[in-house]
Amino acid sequence: MIQNVLAFIVALGVLITFHEFGHYFVARLCGVKVLRFSVGFGKPIYTYKGKTGTEFTLAMIPLGGYVRMLDGREADVPDALKSQAFNYKNVWQRIAIVAAGPLANFILAIAIYAVVAGLGLQALAPKVAQVTPGSPLSQTRIQSGDELTQLNGVPTQSWEDVNLVLADLIGQTGVFSVRYQSDDTNVQQEGSFNLNRWLAGSEPSSLIAEFGATPWRPDVAPVIASVVESGAAAQAGMLPGDRVKSVNGVVVNTWQELVVWVQKSPNALLDVTVERAGQEVNLALVPKSREVGGVTSGFAGIAVEPPVLSPSDLRVREFGFFGAIQYGVSQTWTMTSLTVGSIWKMLQGLISLDNLSGPITIAKVASASADSGLQSFLKFLAYLSVSLGVLNLLPIPMLDGGHLLFFGVEAVRRKPVSERIQGMAYRIGASLLFAMMVIALFNDIARL
Repeated sequence: MIQNVLAFIVALGVLITFHEFGHYFVARLCGVKVLRFSVGFGKPIYTYKGKTGTEFTLAMIPLGGYVRMLDGREADVPDALKSQAFNYKNVWQRIAIVAAGPLANFILAIAIYAVVAGLGLQALAPKVAQVTPGSPLSQTRIQSGDELTQLNGVPTQSWEDVNLVLADLIGQTGVFSVRYQSDDTNVQQEGSFNLNRWLAGSEPSSLIAEFGATPWRPDVAPVIASVVESGAAAQAGMLPGDRVKSVNGVVVNTWQELVVWVQKSPNALLDVTVERAGQEVNLALVPKSREVGGVTSGFAGIAVEPPVLSPSDLRVREFGFFGAIQYGVSQTWTMTSLTVGSIWKMLQGLISLDNLSGPITIAKVASASADSGLQSFLKFLAYLSVSLGVLNLLPIPMLDGGHLLFFGVEAVRRKPVSERIQGMAYRIGASLLFAMMVIALFNDIARL
């Protein structure tokens, strides 16, 4: 729980700070007096007053932030300060100030993806271990061991790439292409598959599995690298370095086989034989139970020795400075397009509202990505930054996009939208946002 909360605070804190700094920076460029720059809502924890009179505040509730500017719509502004008030600036300056927040999120995403690329990208090659009969992939001639090299015209060098393309195919109908090559040749082969409103309205747990592919994974020896203190394995007497030989008399050759035994045996007694210092030791293991995706499974609290992979199993990409920047721009554009497309499909009913997520899910994903390493956490942070930028650009009053809509109308009509219409629109926008928050929180709780 502590790790979830800390990962959540770090992730949102960074994104909110950059978003609000975008508003603050452009407001100052336009000569607007900023009264307060707050990260978080509620009671201030820390306040610092700058030379320009701006209060920089860290508040208790880390679910947002705001930049409060001098504005004649909120309070009377003395004549001497009207030139520094937001509402006295021309419409193009106001548009720039409001758009700067989401733009800062996109710039941050580009920078983070560029850092990820600079560190180097390494992933398992997207080789198929098995093809599920009756699945979209089974319509092609792809065989076990073949590697997916292109899907719907998009190059795929990892299962993450495949997953992104599949996410874009949700709800679509038509004929789509796939390119692949066998494990022992570089000859590219092509195939096609038909989709009809694929996964429309559903909440799939794995797009790759729904597509019909079981990713190839290297066989990993069942050697225990570490044991969680007070976990089921520790209570059974398992030690780091133990090699599992059999479970209930059945020989175990790989770590994957051991995982299957543990997961299908929550709270059940398993007779486990391990090899320790050249001797065989019999242990009684009772895996604890937990729910994953609504399914009860067992877990023992052990980690595996990582396998040594051959170069042919990996796809490594290295970037120079400008290549990393280009990757950052490209990846940010890809994730922006995917996010916008997903929102549009949700409005069409092609993607279920069950996919909406709130702060609880964000905290869990942030924690899990942090567990997976720096690159995973950075990628999550970049995607969250893109999502925040897109969300704020939606033409909903109360969001930056709503303000931009009103200012855009004002720029065309050469006069502001009436206060009555704006007030009514803000009430509707607030209701929509509240409804979205309720659905997202409900989905979070249901996933727990």
